[in-house]
Amino acid sequence: MIRNPILPGFNPDPSIVRVGEDYYIATSTFEWFPGVQIHHSRDLVNWRLIKRPLERASQLNILGAPDSCGVWAPCLTYADGLFHLIYTDVKRYGRTTTAGASGASLRDFHNYLVTAPSIHGPWSDPVYLNSSGFDPSLFHDDDGRKWLVNMLWDHRAGKNRFAGIVAQEYSPAEQRLIGERRGIFEGTPLGLTEAPHIYRRDGWYYLLTAEGGTGWNHAVTMARSRDLLGPYELHPDTYILSSRLRPDAPLQRAGHADLVETPGGETWMVYLCGRPLPNRGRCVLGRETAIQKMVWDEDGWLRTLDGQGVAELNPAAPDLPAHPFAPTPVRSTFEAGLPIDFQWLRSPFPEELFSTTARPGWLRLFGRETIGSQFRQALVARRQQALCYSAATLIDFDPRHFQQAAGLVCYYGGTKFHYLHVSHDETAGRHLRVMSALPDSPQADGFTPPIPLPEGPMHLRVEVDYERLRFGWSLDGVTWEWLPQAFDASILSDEATAPGLPNFTGAFVGVACQDMSGAGLPADFAWFDYEERDYRP
Repeated sequence: MIRNPILPGFNPDPSIVRVGEDYYIATSTFEWFPGVQIHHSRDLVNWRLIKRPLERASQLNILGAPDSCGVWAPCLTYADGLFHLIYTDVKRYGRTTTAGASGASLRDFHNYLVTAPSIHGPWSDPVYLNSSGFDPSLFHDDDGRKWLVNMLWDHRAGKNRFAGIVAQEYSPAEQRLIGERRGIFEGTPLGLTEAPHIYRRDGWYYLLTAEGGTGWNHAVTMARSRDLLGPYELHPDTYILSSRLRPDAPLQRAGHADLVETPGGETWMVYLCGRPLPNRGRCVLGRETAIQKMVWDEDGWLRTLDGQGVAELNPAAPDLPAHPFAPTPVRSTFEAGLPIDFQWLRSPFPEELFSTTARPGWLRLFGRETIGSQFRQALVARRQQALCYSAATLIDFDPRHFQQAAGLVCYYGGTKFHYLHVSHDETAGRHLRVMSALPDSPQADGFTPPIPLPEGPMHLRVEVDYERLRFGWSLDGVTWEWLPQAFDASILSDEATAPGLPNFTGAFVGVACQDMSGAGLPADFAWFDYEERDYRP
């Protein structure tokens, strides 16, 4: 049995490819560095994170990228002995608008290609492709030609922002697009047409797109044509997977899909989904990746096994040899560098932000810009991947004034976080308090009263049970003091937002350090514990 989502937590926009017995899924990372997550499996049941290929400044520099911009919607394919990874680097989101909006919506999307002979690299420097829209993918046709398809963005006032799917040939020899750009699909009345993928089967070109926006109205649309450039006829059901009319479905927001075929000829579809908090309707785990088997009917159309287009929570596993991986340990240490589960924000220069060698065995964060900065902030974190979890760390930090702070943070973006931090001021001296950024409150920030602290290292802890979040601290890691406040974890979701902002990522938990004086005072962290668990009353 498969337990969906197979990639829990913030893992949206999946693209899947099989090479021999190995399956790989690439997902979006937005403003988190390094760029693009690649998971590996051999049985479609068990998955392990193995690589983030955009890892140096010559490949990706997202300093200054707004929240939920950066790397969108990768497409991973394999042909001619090379992995091909296509992605969008979003520099400006503009304002949220829909079709027919009265004003312009200016955005900057740049699409690139990197290649590698192995999934582990070395990955090339990027080849620039175009900037006409986002969600690009690369189709390798049987005749050896390659085609880039992406959604077309129309920024003009009164126009449909999502102006359809366009295709243009790509020349590997010249490393550029050649020929004319052609519109091949306008989309359906559901609109917001994006995430195109093309497949060849039995003489047909099949076009898969996402529509309805990446929220509750999301859907997977299918069309086909005898000619790659169209015209495309719609699937008899139009949408082959969606939860938009199924409020009972545990996997909501289903859409943005990609297909893979097993050696035995079975077709499986990966897609993004969201799991709302039961009593809040907010998806703190962001958009996750699920998978299920599909079937081709006698007329050559793809359908879910039940024919109803419903996202399955626990589909039967494929007939492949089981290939489980060892579970990730609760405690992460830093003797061998930063564990792969952790990322930082935007900068391709991590040596400016943190070190795992400056104090051997510890993670040292250098005090940098304010929490929420879109440039250089020292924040290292991992995804929240369950609705109930515990996390803790041991911090050694000796601030001397109010501009220096470090601690444990539950973070979605610059406008949504809860930050348990150690600081210092002229009244309380060294102290502990929580700073919250609240996107859905008349008062956009909140602070708890300072708790005076003695000198020396201390333990910080967070317990999250659905929307309830509590912080604690301890001097010995045995006897804990709990802050009296219960914080709202549901603000760390796509759905909690100030008007007009993009919200496409998910909740993280990690550590951070600021020194707004410019002195760069560091904070050291001995380890980081993250444990998923059942609900605790």
